[in-house]
Amino acid sequence: MKKVIDGKALVYCEGAFNTPNGKTAHGLVRFTERYEVVGVLDEKYAGRDAGDVLDGRPNGIPVYKDLEAAIVALTASNNMPSYLVIGLAPDGGRLPQVAKATIKAALQQGWNVDSGLHDFLTNDPELVALAKEKNVKIRDIRKTPDRDQLHFFTGDIEKVDCLKLAVLGTDSALGKRTTAWILVHAFRNAGKKAEMIGTGQTGWMQGAKYSMVMDSCINDFVSGEIEHAVVSAFKNEDPDVIVIEGQGSLMNPAYPGGFEILAAGRPDYVILQHAPKRVEYDGFPGYKMHSLEEQINAIQVISGKEVIAITINHEDMDKSEILDVCKAITLETKLPAFDVLEYGADDLIALLMEKIK
Repeated sequence: MKKVIDGKALVYCEGAFNTPNGKTAHGLVRFTERYEVVGVLDEKYAGRDAGDVLDGRPNGIPVYKDLEAAIVALTASNNMPSYLVIGLAPDGGRLPQVAKATIKAALQQGWNVDSGLHDFLTNDPELVALAKEKNVKIRDIRKTPDRDQLHFFTGDIEKVDCLKLAVLGTDSALGKRTTAWILVHAFRNAGKKAEMIGTGQTGWMQGAKYSMVMDSCINDFVSGEIEHAVVSAFKNEDPDVIVIEGQGSLMNPAYPGGFEILAAGRPDYVILQHAPKRVEYDGFPGYKMHSLEEQINAIQVISGKEVIAITINHEDMDKSEILDVCKAITLETKLPAFDVLEYGADDLIALLMEKIK
């Protein structure tokens, strides 16, 4: 059994698994060092294997109809968790009211509850009282630390002289974090020391040792917190490469992440994640996606650094289309294009290894 930071976890994703609103659950099903995931809750896919639903690759994580069904099955297999993790990532980070009953039932079971939503469970007196009664923890991962614990930008980033890569995207909910982890693991498999800088709640839940939650951080400290995470990883781990997870996109109207990552993380190169079949920005009909050329140009103008490769999200594509789409992107942009989720990252890593200092 793999070593995990916190223990076994059941992931709540009712109504959202295998949709963009389930991306936290998706990350945990694909990989996490923080928990051993023993199941997912979503009635639509009950009885299925979560890895098979998500990627067509069974991974032994079952999907259950509801908490009661999960408890019966997990008790029988002697695999009961100590955590319920909220795997939802809806627009605005709001908790569906229907989820509260499951959270209460999990606390009654004596489980801890972790949530990455903007609706803080620790603001609910009923849940807090129940957690205290059962002597368990509720953790709101997106809750901003007190200001005296936050860091302001110092310029220490200039002392970081290992290779720094940022995985940015042309949109939100696109697979930037997944690609970043795939690259970190591929570098490690190639014998290099690689560290992931998490910039969202899911990165933390997957066990990113150096992370901050960008979209809930007080604006004055966003750059400083990014810098602090990168500098800490460099000082403590002496890595060959640091991979910074992107957030949103430069041009998404609701989630214009990326500016601070370029400004404060100061990557040497950018890898750009892109979903070729998307026409409009995620969740915003009528807001047409900017072209790949415009997005690349914006990144290079803002940062002065080059986009070195395109990684694609194959949503709404047949597998038979993927390689042809990659070739078309290369013809359009003069940049190599890869689907690292489908085909692995070896070819991309070979390109990036030449850039290690």
